[in-house]
Amino acid sequence: MDKEKPIKVYVPVEVGFDSQGRMVPHTITWEDGRKYEIDKVTDVRPAPAMKAGGQGDRYTIWVNGQQSYLFFERYATVTGCNLGRWFVERRVA
Repeated sequence: MDKEKPIKVYVPVEVGFDSQGRMVPHTITWEDGRKYEIDKVTDVRPAPAMKAGGQGDRYTIWVNGQQSYLFFERYATVTGCNLGRWFVERRVA
């Protein structure tokens, strides 16, 4: 059986900022409109998306007791309020 390569899925993310100015993601809205609350963030680091490709800040998150990764991909040139966008890796359906 041929395993298909995961793809990047850009998703809306509701974020807040802590007192140090760090972005803290709170909810993810999936492609079908379902919202998932992020229970906790346990790590943030610059890292590549090894499965789907790309580079960004990798947030290790927990949703419904499951660990996952959420990536913030920064734009090379910042214009206006556009700093970057969020993505997750998922398998091709």
